[in-house]
Amino acid sequence: MKHGKKYNESAKLVERNNLYDPADALALAVKTGNAKFDETVEVHVRLGVDSRHADQQVRGAVVLPNGTGKTVRVAVFAKGPEADAAAAAGAEIVGAEDLVARIQGEGFMEFDVAIAAPNMMGLVGRLGKVLGPRGLMPSPKAGTVTPDVAKAVTEAKAGKIEYRLDKTNIIHCPIGKVSFGPEKLRENFDTLLDAIVKAKPAASKGQYIRSCVLATTMGPGIKVNPNKVGNSEQA
Repeated sequence: MKHGKKYNESAKLVERNNLYDPADALALAVKTGNAKFDETVEVHVRLGVDSRHADQQVRGAVVLPNGTGKTVRVAVFAKGPEADAAAAAGAEIVGAEDLVARIQGEGFMEFDVAIAAPNMMGLVGRLGKVLGPRGLMPSPKAGTVTPDVAKAVTEAKAGKIEYRLDKTNIIHCPIGKVSFGPEKLRENFDTLLDAIVKAKPAASKGQYIRSCVLATTMGPGIKVNPNKVGNSEQA
């Protein structure tokens, strides 16, 4: 695969086979994020679990202390007082049957997070095939099915992100923008990794965090020493 000049310049800064301490890796990520826009910094964590087994799933949500740097558009499925509370908390889109019909009929998807009051899930369940593949289906585990929709909206706006395994047992998450600088990115990185370590399934054997790679939107991957991330409960 051919890369552009900026990517190649950034790649020269990274020692491919080196496992960096988190602080050094984040400082390097900031250096390599030299595109004309404010690049997102992402973390890719491979876990020593098998996502095919229900007792080895790793999924949850965490509020990053410094947010993600992204403007989050929130859609809420609610009626009555819950709908009013969601709108007051800053949700851009609030609806019930009308919103479901809009998504099904018009393909409306102009939102980044979907939240639902519990009494709406019978209705929202019809959207599983549309929202599920996009990672937008409301879920109790992610805190996006809740009676307190206003709180969920506030958290989403503040930088709450969901982490979940893909089919290759890797979690992919944004932890902020290059403009945050290494210190704020480190706070977000530690918060995410601590949450992932705490979510370790009892059925997981051997080394839990197998590998960890940082990368900016347009930059090269930077390998982080897996023994230096999260808390010390690795084995």
